[in-house]
Amino acid sequence: MKDGILVVNKSRNWTSHDCVAVCRRVLRLKGIKKIGHGGTLDPMAEGVLPIFIGQATRIMEYMDLADKTYECEARLGLRTDTQDIWGQVLEENSWENVREEDVLRGLEEMTGVIEQMPPMYSAVRIDGKRLYEYARSGKTPDKEIQPRRVHLAGLKLLHLDLAKGEVRFRAVCSRGTYIRTICEDLGQKLGCGCAMSGLTRTAIGGIDLTNSVRPEEVKDGECGDLEDRILPVDAPLGDLGRILLSEERGKYFRQGNGSPMSRVKVERRPEIRIDPLTGKIPENHRGRPYDRLYRVYEEGSGAFLGIGYEDREERRLKADKVLI
Repeated sequence: MKDGILVVNKSRNWTSHDCVAVCRRVLRLKGIKKIGHGGTLDPMAEGVLPIFIGQATRIMEYMDLADKTYECEARLGLRTDTQDIWGQVLEENSWENVREEDVLRGLEEMTGVIEQMPPMYSAVRIDGKRLYEYARSGKTPDKEIQPRRVHLAGLKLLHLDLAKGEVRFRAVCSRGTYIRTICEDLGQKLGCGCAMSGLTRTAIGGIDLTNSVRPEEVKDGECGDLEDRILPVDAPLGDLGRILLSEERGKYFRQGNGSPMSRVKVERRPEIRIDPLTGKIPENHRGRPYDRLYRVYEEGSGAFLGIGYEDREERRLKADKVLI
């Protein structure tokens, strides 16, 4: 089986670990040993869960830049300890005075860079323990929980039924954003409370639900040939530049060697935006700015060789990560 990315459409009541375990059992029978996943989803959430297969596991780190897109359903007039309808109810209130323009204004006020307080039922660590561990034990951390800055590129109201108190919206947001907390904060703005009642992740960057597979189908062997559904290893890297190397230069690159920029063919420059949280071009774990990173291919065969970066002082293309 080829390396690449299998998009699982995670079902409600499945954990992300459950989905990976099912895929691992099936793929190991096909000779695949390395498997990873990107972007853990809560058990009650559904939607895009990328499963990285073989060499694709080595490009998972480049997914940090990708915005995530969600469609969220919420219920007005309700506050719970988990910020969703599956938690313990803390308050029930009337929403009869809420108008559509109030909901629109509340969503607009949360668009952009905001500070978000992590919910107690979350995986954030304080003094070595996750917040949900404190919450389940009825204790609170000794250290004060600090808000986190996140970026909401867009919040769009999709449906509003004020008679039933139902809200549905789309959120495009940075990594680390809690959609449950958006619902909680919207409820505070409206003065009536609001709790999440459903969540579907529809995309991570350019990876969406197209040609996805349900975990039940994988488990029961009802998904056909999985290889037909696997995306190429380079599928999530569309924002990086694109460089072609001759066969000879490609061999040098595979060995970790560089090439003068004058000897490579730059087909496309990186299209990387400034990080709204830092005001700077983001860097990878090795301190290399993303606006200098390129997908590298062998001219002729079109083989994807890995990720290269432009050393502007030496004017050379150097290897950031070699995949072949």
